[in-house]
Amino acid sequence: MNPHNPNRHNLGTVISFEFRRTVLKPKFWLISLSVPLLIGVVVGLIALSGQTTAQRVESQDTASVTFTYTDASGLIDPTVARTAGGTPVSDAAAARAAVVAGTSQCHIDYPKDPLSQPIDVQGKDLGLFDSSRYNAVATTVFTTSIEHKIGNPTLAKLAVNPPDVQLATFADGHATAGIAGVIAPGIFLVLFYMAVLMLGNQMLNVTLEEKENRVTEMILTTMNPTTLIVGKVLALVGIGIVQGLVVGIPASIVFGLLSGSMGLPEASAGVPTLGSIPIDAGAVAIGFCLFLFSFLMFTGLLVAIGAVMPSAKEAGNTFGVVVMSMFIPLYAGSLLVSDPHGVVSQIFTFFPLTAPVSTLLRNATGGLYWWEAAIALAILAVCGWVFLMVGVRLFRTGSISYGSRVKIGRALGWTTGR
Repeated sequence: MNPHNPNRHNLGTVISFEFRRTVLKPKFWLISLSVPLLIGVVVGLIALSGQTTAQRVESQDTASVTFTYTDASGLIDPTVARTAGGTPVSDAAAARAAVVAGTSQCHIDYPKDPLSQPIDVQGKDLGLFDSSRYNAVATTVFTTSIEHKIGNPTLAKLAVNPPDVQLATFADGHATAGIAGVIAPGIFLVLFYMAVLMLGNQMLNVTLEEKENRVTEMILTTMNPTTLIVGKVLALVGIGIVQGLVVGIPASIVFGLLSGSMGLPEASAGVPTLGSIPIDAGAVAIGFCLFLFSFLMFTGLLVAIGAVMPSAKEAGNTFGVVVMSMFIPLYAGSLLVSDPHGVVSQIFTFFPLTAPVSTLLRNATGGLYWWEAAIALAILAVCGWVFLMVGVRLFRTGSISYGSRVKIGRALGWTTGR
């Protein structure tokens, strides 16, 4: 007897071949690296847009505007209005007509009751963005006049702009991360979508490739079908982890470096952070496990689908249905977040096809108990194994059905036929 287990040798060969075949392709790295690059570009554009908006607002505040105004409220301080470039008039209709005719830049009507009536502003069109300086001038004149009437600038500013509030939350005697804590565990939800959408076709082709190339009989004469498919699935898991690291690490670094300019709230004292992003080790660990087991479950499901279908074209239609099941929990996302322990949330959490997104979303928002995560992981593991074994059985019995779809009941021995 051969002292070496040939199945073990074949398994390593399959894993190595499938992993290297994908990872060594320039297309794999081009797609994988383009995602964090795109994330960096988007975050950079957001930060640049914030700076540009702030500069535009500042320039609008300092830009000179000449205007006429009427004051039915009696609240406008003439000195403040004159300093801002305003001239009081008594005939509002004539002032508005002058703006329409182009002989006046702007006219502002301050109503008798500003609490229930809007300030009416008419001005010469300065473009989509620059025309908003009229609103800034009208508001500034009004608030500054109110400050002068109150007599205490601090009280006046507090009456118009309430003070900032810094919130610190605690659970079981420990500081919690707050809303910014969603980012770190939420990355795994993004990675899961990316993994399935980017590797979904490869999952389907685990069994379809050999069938379409009509080399199944040759392969099965030297290799057990279980070894073949398990090896391909493990290779895909490795590819998914590599892709997750390639996307996740640069994205985390970019978010960490630019989080200060993204307006994220500060984490509570005692919460570990990456830049300004709080890191909850427990939520991150659960998120990683849910991502891994969810990926395995969907891989097993797509392998089974591929074993039934005669071609990639027909399998693609079924793949669309599977992808739809991934997006269904997003439509109920507000319910999953606001009522994470309700009946609907529990159904979404423990139903295999909706469990991945539901559990990853609830884990990111802090609404997933550890025992719920444990049950969901068990369901995902069992379903993944069942799907994979069914796929192996279907591939073994229907691998030479090149031109027609495999009869599931007959292949599994549930029905008989000629």
